[in-house]
Amino acid sequence: MEMNVHLHPDVFEIVKLGIKDIEVRVNDEKRRKLNIGDTLVFLKRPLEDESIRAKVVGLEYYDNFSQLINCYDMKRIYLEGYTKENYLKEMSRFYTEEEQKEFGVVAIIFEKE
Repeated sequence: MEMNVHLHPDVFEIVKLGIKDIEVRVNDEKRRKLNIGDTLVFLKRPLEDESIRAKVVGLEYYDNFSQLINCYDMKRIYLEGYTKENYLKEMSRFYTEEEQKEFGVVAIIFEKE
């Protein structure tokens, strides 16, 4: 399976540089279809005229983002220099607490192709 992942330019760049190797999302119906060996296609917003292909090498599941961020170095999942508190505020812009409770979250560990 192949899944498109839309990223803001600053996050896209750290994937491109090989710094970020974990994509974090709520484990909704779309993400539940992912398996190890599947392909992620990262698309650079807003034009989506640049892409990076990566292979899923691991999937790890957590109850919420707060639990997940205690298991990884921040630069592997988001921008270096972000505090855990800032990261949680950022994620709350995209996902509600209710969504986290309903679906949980997934750490999608990947390697660029």
